[in-house]
Amino acid sequence: MSILIKNVLLNGESRDVYIEKNRFARIAQNLPLSADSVIEGGDFAILPAFYNIHTHAAMSLMRSYADDIELFSWLNAYIWPLEQKITEEDVYHGARLAALEMIKSGTVFFNDMYWHALGTARAVRDMGLRADISLVLIDAGDPGRSDEQLRRAHELFDHEGEFPDRIRFTYGPHAIYTVSEKTLRSCADLARKEGRRVQIHLSETETEVADSLKNFGKRPVEYLDAIGFLGPHVTAVHCVHLNDTDREILKKHGLTVAHCPASNMKLSSGAFDYAALKQKEIPVVVATDGASSNNNLSMLEAMKFAALWAKSLSGNPTTLPAEEAFAMATRFPAEAMGLDAGRIEEGALADCLLINLRHSSLIPSGNLIANMVYSADPECIDTVICDGRILMRNRIVPGEDTIIDGAEAAFRKLISR
Repeated sequence: MSILIKNVLLNGESRDVYIEKNRFARIAQNLPLSADSVIEGGDFAILPAFYNIHTHAAMSLMRSYADDIELFSWLNAYIWPLEQKITEEDVYHGARLAALEMIKSGTVFFNDMYWHALGTARAVRDMGLRADISLVLIDAGDPGRSDEQLRRAHELFDHEGEFPDRIRFTYGPHAIYTVSEKTLRSCADLARKEGRRVQIHLSETETEVADSLKNFGKRPVEYLDAIGFLGPHVTAVHCVHLNDTDREILKKHGLTVAHCPASNMKLSSGAFDYAALKQKEIPVVVATDGASSNNNLSMLEAMKFAALWAKSLSGNPTTLPAEEAFAMATRFPAEAMGLDAGRIEEGALADCLLINLRHSSLIPSGNLIANMVYSADPECIDTVICDGRILMRNRIVPGEDTIIDGAEAAFRKLISR
């Protein structure tokens, strides 16, 4: 499979971009090449695609199901009771809906944590995206359930050979308040041994910090440090409530922080201090979280919210400028996930977007990246290419109506059980 994009705007200059198999093979002017697919790029710019480093894709089925509720009440009274009834087929339809939404807003990779993870993997395979997929691990703090939780994770890993290389399986312990020390230690040890990544919700709320001090005599970051959980393979999600000691620990371990501004604001989790993390040179990327707490999966919106929140909190309009925010949704998360992607360069994985430069949200056309961060509407994204395959062209994703109908039917069945 080959794709030739002719006369497309790349870094302010007209270029031809030739994709062979799943890599950018040639980038130059007037390439004398033919291809299986040829796209006239005269009205488009080519940009890196988005990489969503934390979400719960199948929770798209719960979009607007329970809104305007405090986090722990939201989980205990609404979300977890509904999730007890969810099936792998429900997860498949919810994840397919999420994948459709992500494609239509320019995302080609997501880092997922949810139940019935094989359903998510099937959806990703069918939709052509990349994903790191973990089965959420929750043992309610009971170490007696640790072996059973890890057995379930490894049952998922046994299916790796059934899926393409763009789908990887990882560990997903939910949080320190839902997972025992035994399971957390085992996840950390096994992940290092097996070369897998781990993601965990961390220091999301004041309640989590207070309970950690009460139960462990340490703040959440200190606790995970003490039990040997942290490392460069870890994605720490939220990290809203940190002090200087926490930040020093995070820096020491070289992990990546996933900032989810929309869900943090909606759930009133607190004030994420981007400037303080940047001062410590801690890698931070933006993410959407799930569609039940956001309520969408648009990385365009996540970039804008992250930039505006950072400026507002710091009182400095130069905090988190557009170029930096864009990198936090493209190159930085790709690098954090160990993907040779997030940039338009020869040899890199062929993930990219074609942006309609005539779209009203990008006019005037003075600064494309600033427009993408502060004003762009997903409708400006004309074409999405992932792993050298066209997933959307002229804003059409094959099978959209079937995906939408399947998700609607799955939701109706779920709430009627």
